[in-house]
Amino acid sequence: MSLPPLTPQQLVKPPRFELRLGLIFAAIFLPMGLHLPYFPLWLEYCGFSAPEIAVILAGPMFLRVVTTPAILTLADRAGDRADVLVALGATSLALSAGYFLAPTYGIVLGVSLLLSVVWSPHVALTDSVALSGVRRFGSDYSMMRIWGSVAYLSANFFGGLILAAAGEAIIPVLLSLSFAAVLAAAFLMPRLGPPRHASPLSTADLPDAVPSLMHPYFLAFVGSVGLTTASHAYLYAFSSIYWKSLGISDATVGLLWTVAVVGEVGVFMSFTRLFGRQSAATTLVIAAVSSIVRWLAFPLVEPAGLGTAGFVAVQLLHALSTGLMLIGLQKMIGETVGEARTGAAQGVAYFATNFGLALATLLSGPLYEATGVDGFFAMAVLAAGGLALALYARRSAPESRLRG
Repeated sequence: MSLPPLTPQQLVKPPRFELRLGLIFAAIFLPMGLHLPYFPLWLEYCGFSAPEIAVILAGPMFLRVVTTPAILTLADRAGDRADVLVALGATSLALSAGYFLAPTYGIVLGVSLLLSVVWSPHVALTDSVALSGVRRFGSDYSMMRIWGSVAYLSANFFGGLILAAAGEAIIPVLLSLSFAAVLAAAFLMPRLGPPRHASPLSTADLPDAVPSLMHPYFLAFVGSVGLTTASHAYLYAFSSIYWKSLGISDATVGLLWTVAVVGEVGVFMSFTRLFGRQSAATTLVIAAVSSIVRWLAFPLVEPAGLGTAGFVAVQLLHALSTGLMLIGLQKMIGETVGEARTGAAQGVAYFATNFGLALATLLSGPLYEATGVDGFFAMAVLAAGGLALALYARRSAPESRLRG
């Protein structure tokens, strides 16, 4: 199906396009860099049990699997995606104020569920505008997107320093301030008119694409990514809580999260040189093996007396267990899925990874309450399942592009 021609207005590059997108990426990654490492600490500070923390964290993950593709589909039909981002940013800021209410289980869970609906589409919506710039004006996506990583790192590091000085009670304030930054940046979104390609994760092209995505290689690859990602649930939900239980300061917790993301960015920057000649399935095998090693090692750091240095070494494996996996997935889609089906392939992968992560997060609560840090051994089993599927994918890899 041919795309509609660009109008004369759409051929004109908005002023400072790359700078504006870079600022937006930076803003939308600020709340993410605060929420992942520190929100569980606030939940524990409020007195919630491990199973309650798991439900509060997992519930939004289940919900966004459905709501994010739906919102992106609506955004594709809007007059301009900039208006959608402004509306989502304003609603996110308003809902984040709900964390200032009395932190009962029902209120915090309800706020988290509603917030996830309007927060989760931020990255994919911004991606869609950035990719329009790549197609129309030859913009460099990586030079825009890198500012998101810089902001995420900064939120990890400086968030820990702020918590060390002010305590966990400051976390709702930090989240609301970060959403205020998102809203302010949303007004900078360049206006490009209706998109000609579906946004990443939009469901617009999914029905027609499903038959071409049923290849065993694609399904095994995505299944492996889903299981390997799910094995990170215990880390995301309870590692900060565990570190604090050992007497590790908030500032050091922030440093440990920063180290992990620095390693991931390092893989992004050196992937072509180090892994460019490896097949996508081989990079996935390496990621799954690294995950297994990481989860087997994590519970042994403290008994072995390795302290913070040991946790730094384990966190550096994030470069392979997550960074290499994410790039491997995109490499697979780029090599084997036709351009017209790329958005649908991204949507299938999004569902597999987020549903698996949500389910593993939900189960992590009772597991942490019962076993503590030893629950990481169960995550190693999940990663082993990911490894088995990665090996199958490597054996079944097609020599040419998948149909469609």
